[in-house]
Amino acid sequence: MASYKTLGLVNTREMFKRAINGGYAVPAFNFNNMEQLQAIIKASSELKSPVILQVSKGARNYANQTLLQYMAQGAVEYAKELGCEHPEVVLHLDHGDSFELCKSCVDMGFSSVMIDGSALPYDENVALTKKVVEYAHAHDVTVEGELGVLAGVEDEVVAEESHYTKPEEVIDFVTKTGVDSLAISIGTSHGAYKFKPEQCTRDPKTGKLVPPPLAFDVLDAIMEKLPGFPIVLHGSSSVPQEYVDMINEYGGKLPDAVGIPEEQLRKASASAVCKINIDSDSRLAFTAAVRKTLAEKPGEFDPRKYCGPARDEMEKMYKHKIIDVLGSDGKLAE
Repeated sequence: MASYKTLGLVNTREMFKRAINGGYAVPAFNFNNMEQLQAIIKASSELKSPVILQVSKGARNYANQTLLQYMAQGAVEYAKELGCEHPEVVLHLDHGDSFELCKSCVDMGFSSVMIDGSALPYDENVALTKKVVEYAHAHDVTVEGELGVLAGVEDEVVAEESHYTKPEEVIDFVTKTGVDSLAISIGTSHGAYKFKPEQCTRDPKTGKLVPPPLAFDVLDAIMEKLPGFPIVLHGSSSVPQEYVDMINEYGGKLPDAVGIPEEQLRKASASAVCKINIDSDSRLAFTAAVRKTLAEKPGEFDPRKYCGPARDEMEKMYKHKIIDVLGSDGKLAE
């Protein structure tokens, strides 16, 4: 068994308290490969931002759990090498779907886990989440639970329709389970196609889709029930049009891809929403840069020559999110 503390990682407890009090959100960036990890650590370290490295069940299987443990340890050391003396890096399981998976992650050095029982009947969600909390807390690992269902596709997580979190359930759920943070559904969605065209309007000038606004009334009602409690937003990529256009220009096919407007995420960051998950934007930035390089240099076959520019593009995107959307720059613990 590996303790996250020996890897130099931290859990989310203190960083979430500071985020709520400071009116910003901690970035939770999913990663699947070395280039994404390098870009995340470079951006967060240079900007002195706490950061959550998110790993889905699929990404963990893809990376290998043993390699992943040492990648996380290496990320902490890389941050120090970049001049960040006391980095705050969390290794977090995103959308854990069983007690066994969450336990395995705790045992392999994760400092935070999410157990997603949102698709289960309420009482089963409570029971499963409580079981994970009891095991994780015994090892000082923080736990995120979920109420409400997000639509869209993310690895193994698939839902046709979203169901907003019911504010009347949150006190009972948090009290019975003991979770440290709560993922809610207020209109965000997984993937690059967060909304169907019929759910959106079209900008008459550009013809681009304009998504429906987030349900801030539901968020307000939840915050009223749970004052000062850490809230999490999943499916919060904004799907930048520049990357969609670049992918399409260089042979891709992403018609009507649309995300969450960044001004709405900025508004959420100023509330009790202290963790915002971003995955698709990184995938889009990476893919756009790779497609561009290979289209312009069709004879290139050295992965460093096309993954390198992709890494640089992701770093630029992460820095933009940290500074302009989440406001977490300069927020490391004193």
